[in-house]
Amino acid sequence: MTTRISRRRVSVAGLLAGLLTGCGFKLRGNQSFVFSSVAVLPHPGGGVAQELRRSFGGVVQVLGADKPVSQADVVLQIHDEQREKVVVGVNASGQVREFQLRLRVTFSLTSAQGKELIAQDRILQQRDISYNESAALAKEVEEDLLYRDMQTDIVQQILRRLAVVKQLS
Repeated sequence: MTTRISRRRVSVAGLLAGLLTGCGFKLRGNQSFVFSSVAVLPHPGGGVAQELRRSFGGVVQVLGADKPVSQADVVLQIHDEQREKVVVGVNASGQVREFQLRLRVTFSLTSAQGKELIAQDRILQQRDISYNESAALAKEVEEDLLYRDMQTDIVQQILRRLAVVKQLS
């Protein structure tokens, strides 16, 4: 009886694996870019620009502030990085009970010759956070962690968009 159940489980697992590969599913893996060097502006910039520089991780050479932008294959411009905190919930006595945190980043990508590869685009991330005045310090730490998480999500989205660029000229 147990061999029949285990055979059935193995055949079901094999069938599911076959269906997943048949639908085109595959793990994301490493990203490849058509450029070998990038200048991330402004320098040093906000948290997103700094994390982007770290995220290329040796795959692409990131030019520092000491080198001219013209030496880069592409220029990634972070135009705006905006953090917002909006009240979305209050209790009956008017005390804040919930906030919505937003991180809005506007960016564009151009070639060294100035050709627009990715037009100016905006990415928005938002998270809801409850608030309790008796745990204000803990909520402040939680808020910082949520902003950092949104920043990482935005950086990953930008990297995926850069990986889609097929040609520089």
